[in-house]
Amino acid sequence: MTDWPKTFDLVVVGGGNAALCAAITAAEAGASVLILESAPIAYRGGNSRHTRNFRCMHKGPASPLTGCYEEEEYLQDLMLVTKGKTDEGLARLAIRSSEDCLPWMKAHGVRFQPSLSGTLSLSRTNAFFLGGGKALVNAYYNTAEDLGVKVAYEAQVTHVHRQGDRISHVEAEIQGRPRTIKARAFVLASGGFQADIDWLARAWGPAARNFLIRGTPYNRGVVLRDMLDQGAASVGDPTQCHAVAIDGRAPKYDGGIVTRLDCVPFSIVLNNDGQRFYDEGEDVWPKRYAIWGRLVAAQPDQVGYALIDAKSIDLFMPSVFPPVTAETIEGLASKLGLDPKAVRRTVEGFNAACRPGRFHPTELDGLATEGLEVPKTNWARPLDTPPYYGYQLRPGVTFTYLGLKVDARAQVHGAEGPIRNLWAAGEIMAGSILGQGYLAGFGMTIGTVFGRIAGKEAAAHVA
Repeated sequence: MTDWPKTFDLVVVGGGNAALCAAITAAEAGASVLILESAPIAYRGGNSRHTRNFRCMHKGPASPLTGCYEEEEYLQDLMLVTKGKTDEGLARLAIRSSEDCLPWMKAHGVRFQPSLSGTLSLSRTNAFFLGGGKALVNAYYNTAEDLGVKVAYEAQVTHVHRQGDRISHVEAEIQGRPRTIKARAFVLASGGFQADIDWLARAWGPAARNFLIRGTPYNRGVVLRDMLDQGAASVGDPTQCHAVAIDGRAPKYDGGIVTRLDCVPFSIVLNNDGQRFYDEGEDVWPKRYAIWGRLVAAQPDQVGYALIDAKSIDLFMPSVFPPVTAETIEGLASKLGLDPKAVRRTVEGFNAACRPGRFHPTELDGLATEGLEVPKTNWARPLDTPPYYGYQLRPGVTFTYLGLKVDARAQVHGAEGPIRNLWAAGEIMAGSILGQGYLAGFGMTIGTVFGRIAGKEAAAHVA
């Protein structure tokens, strides 16, 4: 810290994908940049550490992507999962800009691999990182440091000082010591508030205390709250979030991608009463996996149970935890703490409603039940082949959608207009595009696109 300038051109608050894209872009434009990462170095990168892929528009094959995935199809996919709750202008900006991001990412050290198989097969729409999100984060930090970007770890920003239509400085605690840091421009990329359980409970009610936080424990919304308290324009619903069904044995925080359960399309999912409560086969998994956290959150005790048989155990990417196993449905129910008779009735009713047809695990196959109050519209096969397997499901929150409203320049606004030297990128502004629902890989798209925009605009401001 002794070699820091008295005033930086740009301070970036946050240390994940969006922050790094902003810092690299600004540094390449000649700006002096400081990254304030609240986590220790071993946990740097926020939720980006746990990512695997990036959803990318492309007009033809572009390694590692196959086929083409053009703007209107991409937008239709987004509209489907958000039910139209999005800013279409910003959504189209993110989609169109994603095409240029792939070569930019490669040029800055990110390596890619063919799409993973199983439930989340996305070879046409999503580019998978070789080494996962951790490798991406490390590549970007190496690039940033080569460009002269300064990085402070264990640096929690406690206050962003606003004076009218500009920011003058930030107050931070860096490794426990208070610091005042001045800059000509600022980019906020510090994520949502999901790791603050009290804030979640104020929004959701007491049920939120049973949620698991699959992402970083360092995203507590301190900077977001500070800016909202100072009149920054907000966007999004505090109860909307990227929440998936994860293994109930996952840790309270930071379990990451390996705790997610992808077996739902080939399962029946029960609540504590042994009853099904939603169509497990509604759509392909990349368009529906992110609704299951909210579905489970609405069940008694915020718990669900996925049951499959031997026919399906190899069709999905497993959790890091082994499934509960039994030779009978009743035995499995007992091990899961469910009423064996209730579960047996549900399974028998489901099996009787299944109809013959062509089963195809990686696409909609129309293999549906008939006559059930809660149908299963694809991949409906009887649970009749032992051994039987089960997982407890819990809501796993990745990031929240309440955030800062931005424009197409990624600039943050107050009641009277734009805050002249303040931009935002990543999860802290994702609610501008994600009103609800989630599309696999789209969080990385938002962070990359708006991180680059924010870095470019901030550098131009101070040039």
